[in-house]
Amino acid sequence: MSDINLKNPVLKWIEYRLPIFAFMKHETVDYPTPKNLNYWWNFGSLAGIILVVMIVTGIVLAMHYTAHVDMAFGSVERIMRDVNYGWLIRYLHMNGASMFFLIVYIHMFRGLYYGSYKAPRELLWMIGVAILLAMMATAFMGYVLVWGQMSFWGATVITNLFSAIPLVGDAIVTLLWGGFTVDNPTLNRFFSLHYLLPFVIIGLVFVHLWALHVHRSNNPLGVETKTDGDSIPFHPYYTIKDTFGLAVFFVFYLSFVFFAPDFFGEPDNYIEANPLVTPAHIVPEWYLLPFYAILRAFTADFFLYLPVSWLMSAKLAGVIAMFMSILVLMLLPWLDTSKVRSGKFRPYFPYFFWIFVADCFFLGYIGATTPEGWRIIGGQLGTAYYFGHFFIITPLLGWLETPLPVPESISAAVTKEGGEG
Repeated sequence: MSDINLKNPVLKWIEYRLPIFAFMKHETVDYPTPKNLNYWWNFGSLAGIILVVMIVTGIVLAMHYTAHVDMAFGSVERIMRDVNYGWLIRYLHMNGASMFFLIVYIHMFRGLYYGSYKAPRELLWMIGVAILLAMMATAFMGYVLVWGQMSFWGATVITNLFSAIPLVGDAIVTLLWGGFTVDNPTLNRFFSLHYLLPFVIIGLVFVHLWALHVHRSNNPLGVETKTDGDSIPFHPYYTIKDTFGLAVFFVFYLSFVFFAPDFFGEPDNYIEANPLVTPAHIVPEWYLLPFYAILRAFTADFFLYLPVSWLMSAKLAGVIAMFMSILVLMLLPWLDTSKVRSGKFRPYFPYFFWIFVADCFFLGYIGATTPEGWRIIGGQLGTAYYFGHFFIITPLLGWLETPLPVPESISAAVTKEGGEG
C-alpha cells in the first residue's frame, strides 16, 4: 500500500494501482542525503537539467532541419533567419552542448577528487563514463550536421581514423560514410544517430540514478552515512541549494547565448562545406581537444609508441590511445589502491590531482594548435603524463602515502571540535 495521502480521487485511483507518486516522493523528496554536501554536488542535477534543454531544443531544430548535403547548410541559415525565435533555439542548443560538457567534466573531476568511483560505487562511476562516451558521439555527429567547412572536414578526418583498424577498418569507414567519401548518406546516418543517441543517454542517466540511490551519494568526507543524524531529506534542503545553483548557472549560460553566441564556434563553420577546399587547421570542438591531442601525439618517434611499433602503425596506436584515454576511467576503481576515498585525507594526492587537471588543460591547448615545433614534444609529454597519472602515480600513491585520520561519521566530523565540516 502507498504511504502517501492523496485527496484527488483520480490520483488516488492511479496511486492504488501504480504507486508512482509514493515512489517519486520516496526517491526525491524524502531521499536521505548526506548533510555535508557542498556546491560541487550541484553539478549532477545541473547536468540533468541541461540534458532536458538539449533534447527539447534539438527536437524543435529537427523539425526545421533538412538532412541533405545540398540543403543542410541553407536550412540552418533559414532556422537562424526565418523561423520564429529560431536563432534563440539554435544558440541555446549550440551553447548548451558546451555547457553540458563543462558541467559533466566538473562533475567527473569532483568524483575523481572525492573518490566517488570507489567501492561500492564502481558501477555508478562506470555508467557515468558510458554517458560521457555517448555524449561525445552525439556531439560529434551534431557538429557535422551544420555542414560547414569544419563540419565536413572534421567528419572526414575522424571517420578516417577507423581505417587504421586491421582487417575491418575500411569496411567500418565505408559503413559510416555510406559510400566512398563523406556525402549525403553520411549526413543522413549522422542525423539519425544524433537524434537517437540522446534518448540512449536518458536511459543511461536513469540507470546512473538507480545505481546512485542504491548506495546513496558520496560526500566530501568519503564516509558512509551510518545513522539518521548523518543525513537530511533531499527536499527542501538540497532542492533549495540546487535551485540557487541553477539560477547562477543560467546567468552564466544565457550570457553566452545572448552576448557571445559564437564564442565556442569556429569561423570556418560559417562557410558551406566544400570538398575541394581544405581548411588551414582542422580542429574539433573544445571539449574534444585533449583527446585529439592524445591522438596526434603518436608519431613514429614517440617513445610510448616505439615498444609497439613492430605490432601496429602509429595511426592505429593513436586511435587506441584516444579511446583508452576515456576507457581508463572505467579501470580507476581498481587502479586506485588508497584505503580512503576523499582527497581531503590524502596528504599528497591533491598535488597530483591538480597537476593532472593542469595537464588536461595543457592537452586541450595542444589540440587547438597546429602540431609544430615544441608543441609536438609538449603533446607527447602531456599524453605520457595523462596515462602515467592513472597507471603509475595513482597505484603508487595509494601504497606510499599515509592517510590522515578519517572521522568515524559525518555527524562526528561536524560536531567534534576541530573536526572537518
